[in-house]
Amino acid sequence: MKMALQQMGPARTASSLLRLNQVDGFDCMSCAWPDPAPGERHTAEFCENGAKAVSEEGTKERVGPEFFAEHSLSDLANRTEYWLGKRGRLTHPMVRREGAEHYEPISWDDAFTLVGEHLNALTSPDEALFYTSGRTSNEAAFLYQLFARAFGTNNLPDCSNMCHESTSVGLAETIGIGKGSVSLADIHKADLIVVSGQNPGTNHPRMLSALEIAKHNGAKILAINPLREAGLLRFDNPQKPLGLAGRGTELADCFLQIRSGGDLALFQAIGHLLLKAEEERPGSVVDREFIDQHTVGYEAYAAHVRDLDWDEVLAATGLTRPEIETAAQMFADAKRIVNCWAMGITQHHNAVATIKEFVNVALLQGMIGKPGAGLCPVRGHSNVQGDRTMGIWERSPDSFLDALGAEFGFEPPREHGMDAVAAVRGLRDGKAKVFIGMGGNFVAAMSDTELTEAALRSAELTVQVSTKLNRSHVVCGKTALILPTLGRTERDLTGGTEQRVTVEDSMSAVHASRGRNKPAGELLRSEVDIICGVARATLGDRYGIPWHAFAKDYDEIRERIGRVVPGAEGYAEKIKKRGGFTLPHPPRDSRSFPTTAGKAVFSVSPLAAVRVPAGKLVLQTIRSHDQFNTTIYGLDDRYRGIHSGRRVVFINSADLAELGFADGDMVDLVGEWSDGVVRRANDFRLVTYSTPKGCVAAYYPETNPLVPLDSVALQSNTPTSKWVIVRLERAGQSRD
Repeated sequence: MKMALQQMGPARTASSLLRLNQVDGFDCMSCAWPDPAPGERHTAEFCENGAKAVSEEGTKERVGPEFFAEHSLSDLANRTEYWLGKRGRLTHPMVRREGAEHYEPISWDDAFTLVGEHLNALTSPDEALFYTSGRTSNEAAFLYQLFARAFGTNNLPDCSNMCHESTSVGLAETIGIGKGSVSLADIHKADLIVVSGQNPGTNHPRMLSALEIAKHNGAKILAINPLREAGLLRFDNPQKPLGLAGRGTELADCFLQIRSGGDLALFQAIGHLLLKAEEERPGSVVDREFIDQHTVGYEAYAAHVRDLDWDEVLAATGLTRPEIETAAQMFADAKRIVNCWAMGITQHHNAVATIKEFVNVALLQGMIGKPGAGLCPVRGHSNVQGDRTMGIWERSPDSFLDALGAEFGFEPPREHGMDAVAAVRGLRDGKAKVFIGMGGNFVAAMSDTELTEAALRSAELTVQVSTKLNRSHVVCGKTALILPTLGRTERDLTGGTEQRVTVEDSMSAVHASRGRNKPAGELLRSEVDIICGVARATLGDRYGIPWHAFAKDYDEIRERIGRVVPGAEGYAEKIKKRGGFTLPHPPRDSRSFPTTAGKAVFSVSPLAAVRVPAGKLVLQTIRSHDQFNTTIYGLDDRYRGIHSGRRVVFINSADLAELGFADGDMVDLVGEWSDGVVRRANDFRLVTYSTPKGCVAAYYPETNPLVPLDSVALQSNTPTSKWVIVRLERAGQSRD
């Protein structure tokens, strides 16, 4: 309330927060945690960070032409992400002309013409990149991918490339669909909930309410994480008297403080112990009926984990064998298990293999397609899953492209496009020349910051469709556009009627979102309107795509979605249902698995503990509690005891003593990567914290410069932001 009242004032605070996540309101622009059913929602159906996100969007501060006249690009380049974000809402289309130090105003028509001229001057459509943030609505995402493919490219990198791409790959190969298999009701019904590599207290706070309900229903919680996070251990629900009195709910029944990257080894050990328990108590642990009817590859998997190297497991996990046996017993005793995970799992070199191990254990016990059980990847951005459903993917299957081409009368390109990592390489190597960002903050979100910034600056044109100022406006192409767009909270009168959009949450539920607040500026346009304007200026009437009609009535877009997107038949009518509808999910709905084998797939992955050289540490990048992705709400992280600063490193006390440092010392972080490039992040304060020996943590985007562009997960190409080998130097000791 303090932040909301400061930034929005009393009237807008009330009008915004009381509509947040309500059936007739707007969807939170923060995380993708699902909403309760209509009639079951709290009056305050939001978390602290959701309120902060709304306050940031609803701020009274404005960034217009006067601001850009006062501040040069050189000036802005020296400002922090926090400072940039606090300047306020963007209100005018702005252009940076080649060689200029300042942005200046430009009309919408001239801006659209400028984009069209640059795109049409390219030697190949594949020299253009069309990036998408998870804030983009389903309607805008569908039109965006349609525009890119009508232009002639599959270069559709998006923010999922940086976070849950490993999930999408791992699940698609094993269960046939790259989405989780549970509903919110399954969380409530589970008798064991596993939370791996996730900090719900900061990143998905409304999940704590679901965990509280599950605990009251008798569930046990197994938490697996390198950091002992407050939100894994206890929840004092602020919407209940006992919570406000500090007598809340104990969450984790068992907490495993695992070494970063050790989860694959842990779940192979759990599989090993479950098979052993089945041998001792036949028919009580392993679901052979499910395995025989619905899976392939069981015998090879079972042989692999039976031959387990316990020394490797203990080295990789940093756990003791009794700790692992206790966790495995929790699996063996449970009848309904939900396994949840987030970026602590997906941003490792072995991330896809780790997710396949989660699937292996679930298949072993038949924990897919039954009430109270399943796989639950928790997405960190509000509509990142919906964007993928709508076709934002550089590797869309031929079936989707066939349907798109049939609907709109053209042949979509078939060659796979560039993902986020490949996009940076493409710009660096001169293979890409135009970058269009539909939301987000690509420069700050990507790995290898110095390289990424140089790549974006080499572009002929960068275009950012945004609500607020961020690093990607400052680090821009030779010519650059800032196109200000409506936020989720704001009334959309595009086409002269009140419009609404749709989004999809982490559990495949689709629902409408409609803002009611007055827009921050008279010149703001919706994402749909901006895409249609760029498309008209670039493509004209090519293929007869009715861009004017789409901008006038979003139901026209939804009619096309229903005819193109699998499982979205009747989309325009279904979203009129109060609370929306849920997309089909064959493994969940009917225990059918659309893999190449026609069944769910057990996998075999090698287990090898990665040895870190003496004197070196494994860094994982994390959010602070006052942060959503690259948006910094404040400089505090009260759950971890940090105030008025962000350049801190959380470190085990034994590592401090062994390396000759003390709590509070100032250090530089130096990356250790095989390419010989020196990567540094300077002036960090050491903070003693409960983390495994050899493992440290620090906030991003401040430590993104240490993540090499070429350090990626196998198969998914996701940056390995949770496994970066570094050394510590005393601040200023040996800087160039």
